[in-house]
Amino acid sequence: MTAVDERGMTRFFEEFEPPEGVRVELLRGEIVMMASPDLVHNLIVAEVQDQIPRTHWARVQTQDVDILDEASEPVPDLVVLQPDLLPASGRLLPSGIITMVLEVVSKTSVDRDYGVKRSIYAAGGVPVYLIVDPVMAQCVLLTDPDGTGEQADYKRQEKTKFGDPLTLDAVGVVLDTSGFGTLPGVRPHRWPLP
Repeated sequence: MTAVDERGMTRFFEEFEPPEGVRVELLRGEIVMMASPDLVHNLIVAEVQDQIPRTHWARVQTQDVDILDEASEPVPDLVVLQPDLLPASGRLLPSGIITMVLEVVSKTSVDRDYGVKRSIYAAGGVPVYLIVDPVMAQCVLLTDPDGTGEQADYKRQEKTKFGDPLTLDAVGVVLDTSGFGTLPGVRPHRWPLP
């Protein structure tokens, strides 16, 4: 897709009205529609949000993120940033002000969460990308973003099984993962790649 095509898609996306109950995001010029999430998904997001102190952090669910120089407006399940950086209003949060994003994997989002979004958030310079995966009962913490465009990635990856504590240095929290639920009957996958 050319830069002109991507800019056109970004303008189209700004005015796009999805059907009720459908979430949408723009990932490298492609509009992706998702059904409402499972209860397990929502409870994990709430559990993580509750463990990050409101007194030190703004914690915003399903907020559109603007990735500089990308035709991408992902909608992470949770965005964490310093409260003094939070704009008074607006649909898009610039990726440069974000400390951490969280994505909770669903049976249909596995490849996006582990693949294209990993590259997009790294390209946007988001310092911490946390993937919580109720299919494989694991958390994958990605830090140290590097590179640009589709070649962007995180230099550090740490995998933690549900039940083990996970240190989130960037927000000063040791995350208790013991209460995270799993999605039964969903076929296991191969992610994250080594």
